[in-house]
Amino acid sequence: MLGTVVNVAAIALGVTVGMVFKKGISEKTKSTVMQGLGLVVILIGLKTAWQTENEIIVILSLALGAIIGEYIDIEERLERVGTWLESKTGNNQGMVAKAFVSTSLIYCVGAMAIMGALEDGLTGQPNILFAKSALDGISAIIFTSTMGIGVIFSTIPVFLYQGSITLLADFFKEFLTDGMITEMNATGGLLIAAIGINILGIMKVKIGNLLPAIFLAVLFVWITEKILVG
Repeated sequence: MLGTVVNVAAIALGVTVGMVFKKGISEKTKSTVMQGLGLVVILIGLKTAWQTENEIIVILSLALGAIIGEYIDIEERLERVGTWLESKTGNNQGMVAKAFVSTSLIYCVGAMAIMGALEDGLTGQPNILFAKSALDGISAIIFTSTMGIGVIFSTIPVFLYQGSITLLADFFKEFLTDGMITEMNATGGLLIAAIGINILGIMKVKIGNLLPAIFLAVLFVWITEKILVG
């Protein structure tokens, strides 16, 4: 759990710094920096997605994941949580909800979150999460200066998500194959790229409703491997 604890602390520190320097950063500069971060997020997502060894699995995972996600309406549920937090902070401009949902997805979805938590649980060496902590801390400064205090609430899903994977790492070790991890990361990479698209304001992608695709990728790889072995 050390890696996750450090990750949460780095985000909290970034939020603190962001709030301190919030008034010292012009809106024009914030906008430009956010555009740059959006491009970087897309780059990271595409590099991760490029690792796929079976595009069909990614396609099927996203298609079926979208259907399941829309039925459950994960995005709306996340928005409701953000709105509730917003009401508790007295902010009525919608930024707390936006900050919570956007940064929670950015910090939780992707190869570094999954692989870092697994590494921490399986080996006790959270090197990946330490690197992720540095990236998240820096981005938290910019996100907070742009979207406000709502970024701090992203530490909750980060702690629960990464912490759960770490604690259950022994079970993952027995179940996950290299192929499963590859396609899970590739699918998650596309979702990260979609986050970048949202940040740039190109279009609104319901990333929350696509989250089931990450886990479906594991299922489809399992089915494929069973067929090939059989």
